[in-house]
Amino acid sequence: MERILHKILVPIDFSVNSKNALLYSSSLAQPFQAELHLLYVIEPVIYSPDFSMGQITLPSIDTQEIEARSREELQKLIKTQLPETLPSRITVRIGKPFSEIIDYARQENIDLIVISSHGHSSVEHILFGSTSEKVVKKAPCPVLTLREPLKGFNYKEQLTAS
Repeated sequence: MERILHKILVPIDFSVNSKNALLYSSSLAQPFQAELHLLYVIEPVIYSPDFSMGQITLPSIDTQEIEARSREELQKLIKTQLPETLPSRITVRIGKPFSEIIDYARQENIDLIVISSHGHSSVEHILFGSTSEKVVKKAPCPVLTLREPLKGFNYKEQLTAS
């Protein structure tokens, strides 16, 4: 059988849902020995003190420090959630999450994106839209969206199997 999955992208925001998506992705990747790509996106803060000026970006608190801590947390996830034999890679980017996820998938020739759906309230959805929805619409590859609870998948079993 030809290997159809070589690279799986899992956007991580450190929520329980995104960590569960990582576990699910691990179970998908293992039979193919696909490489898991964990991507965390730091979204810059936009502030508009005066509407006549438009939006301005606040100076970052310390982007390098945030990036370094993000990388450490991603490494912890790899060590605690994934089998040692499963190839994995971490990346931290700055920007709009949906845009960075799509760009990364294109640049790295990703075969599948596995993303959790958080289920925001209808007001939040109208105002901000959904990152996962935007990724589904614009991704260069198939996207698997996961909504909690995931029928038939036992996260505890997956953790002990890793």
